[in-house]
Amino acid sequence: MNGTEGPDFYIPMSNASGVVRSPHEYPQYYLAEPWVFSFITIYMFFLILIGFPVNLFTLCVTILHKNLRTPIYYMLVNMTMADLIVIVVSFPFTMHAAMHGYFVHGQVGCNFEAFFTVHGTQITLWSLVVLSVERCIVSCSPGMDIHFRRRFIVKGISFTWLMAFSCSLPPLLEWSRYIPEGLQCSCGVDYYTLKPDIYNESFINYMLTVHLIVPLTVISLCFGRLLCIVNNEAIDKLEQDANCLTVILTLGFFICWLPYASIGWHIFSNQGSAFSPFTMTLTSFLAKSSVLSSPLICICMDKQLRQCMVITLCRGKNPFADNVEASKSTSISSGLVAAA
Repeated sequence: MNGTEGPDFYIPMSNASGVVRSPHEYPQYYLAEPWVFSFITIYMFFLILIGFPVNLFTLCVTILHKNLRTPIYYMLVNMTMADLIVIVVSFPFTMHAAMHGYFVHGQVGCNFEAFFTVHGTQITLWSLVVLSVERCIVSCSPGMDIHFRRRFIVKGISFTWLMAFSCSLPPLLEWSRYIPEGLQCSCGVDYYTLKPDIYNESFINYMLTVHLIVPLTVISLCFGRLLCIVNNEAIDKLEQDANCLTVILTLGFFICWLPYASIGWHIFSNQGSAFSPFTMTLTSFLAKSSVLSSPLICICMDKQLRQCMVITLCRGKNPFADNVEASKSTSISSGLVAAA
């Protein structure tokens, strides 16, 4: 056997030599050198140090400025709140565990950390699905009533939270389980065992179908439709910019998360096969960096959001833009407000 399974853990290493220990009770330095865990600690501290202020400031600016209260920014607020939940609740657990070389918080802490990570990730995923559908509808029907779009997005936000709970809650209700993964200092869904007593196989199939294949299919269909009408003259530049922003946001998210999901599916489909704990660790921590992607992409691509941030920082003035430029500046959000 290429792995060692315990009551609440699975370590991808044979225990023939007797060195494997519970990741809830003992340091896992037989999996990697101590400096590797120190590096993970520093990396998690970096994500918290950068991710928290960037997401919080983006959230505050979006709420404070009325010209940003438009459908696309409603969804950005939803995604930013999800990222903040992950950063504030989950990341400190991971950083503290990496400092000690094992998941010191026990199974309860593992459930807590993994639940909020999965929940926040699913909110972002389904937010991108709703946003893609909204972009497709608007692009196919130019001039659509802004009030209808707002109602659609508000209902979509409720839908994202419902779908997130449908993925994050079952492992807490004994349909599958959360266990330490990789170098055993962060937790996730159990891809490693079939565990028939908690119907783990059916949950993994459900999760990968409903919470990966379905969103990817819907997003692909919407983007395919957008590609077919990209040269439609009825779609003004502001809507095209919004479409481009949505596409880049989605690509940024999937670049971070698809390696992790792909490795998880491979491990689940090849039960008992040998794999390095570094594999899941690298993909897992790449996925965690997605908390920075959404706000940074929006800041880089949306001029209006950047201007609002500068105005907020400079107490009502933008020292980098003269009056003429400011009067001519346009953005995704200002165009949507004008259409109202």
